[in-house]
Amino acid sequence: MRNLDFSSWQGLLSTILGLAVITLIGVGIRLLAQQSIQQRRERENRQINERLRTLIAAYKTLGGSFTGTLVVDPTHLRDLRRRGDATGGVEPTSNAGESGLPDGGQREEAVRSGSDRSRRIRDAVEAALADIVLLGTEEQVRLAAAAAAELVAGRTVHTHDLVVSLRDFIRQVLDLEPVAAGLSIPRQGPTRLPATRGKGEGGGQGDAKGGGARGAGGGGGAGAGIGAGMGLGLGGLAHDDGPGHHNN
Repeated sequence: MRNLDFSSWQGLLSTILGLAVITLIGVGIRLLAQQSIQQRRERENRQINERLRTLIAAYKTLGGSFTGTLVVDPTHLRDLRRRGDATGGVEPTSNAGESGLPDGGQREEAVRSGSDRSRRIRDAVEAALADIVLLGTEEQVRLAAAAAAELVAGRTVHTHDLVVSLRDFIRQVLDLEPVAAGLSIPRQGPTRLPATRGKGEGGGQGDAKGGGARGAGGGGGAGAGIGAGMGLGLGGLAHDDGPGHHNN
C-alpha cells in the first residue's frame, strides 16, 4: 500500500498498470495449476474406468454361472484325443460298423465337438486371469496367479474366491454398500459360452436339405409339364391321322 500513489495522474496510471500486471500473473498461474490438476484427474479417471471395465468383464467371465459345472477344465484337445485313442483304440476298425461304435474319424469329431465348449471356457478364463494379473489388487493378483498355476498343472480350478474378491472391490470403487453378511450367495463359476459351432453346422445342413428338396420339386414339376405336353401333342397327331387315313 505504500507504493500506491494517487496524488497525480501519472502515479495513478502506474499504480493501475502495476495492479493489472500482478493480477494477470496470478490468474495465469492459477489457470496453469487448474489445467494441470484437471489433466491429472482426467488421466486418473480414464485409468480407473478402464480398470473397472476390465475387472467387470473378468468378473462376468469368471462368475457368470451359478449352476452346472462351476470348475474350469484345463484339458486340451490333444489330451482328449489321447484318451479317446486309449479307450476306443482297442476295437478293430473293420468291426466299427457292425458293433455300432464310431470309427476313428467319427470318434475324433465327437471328442472335438464335445470338448469345444469347455475349451472355449478355458480360453476365456485364461484371458480373464491375465487381465486380473495386470490390473487387479494384490489379493486378486495372488488368487489369479494361484488359479493360473493350477491350470498349468492340469488340475481343475474353482474361481469362487476370486469372484468374491472382484465383487467386493468393484462395489467399493463404485461407492456401493457392501453385500450383506447374512446374504447367502451360491457359489459362482465360469460363464457357459453358447455352442455356436453346432448350430452353424446344423443350419448349413438344413439349408442344404431345403435346397435339395426345392431342386427335387422343381425337377419333378418340369418333368411333369414336359410329359403332359408330349402326351397332348401325340394325342393330337393321332386324332388328325385317324380320319385322313380312313378317308383314303
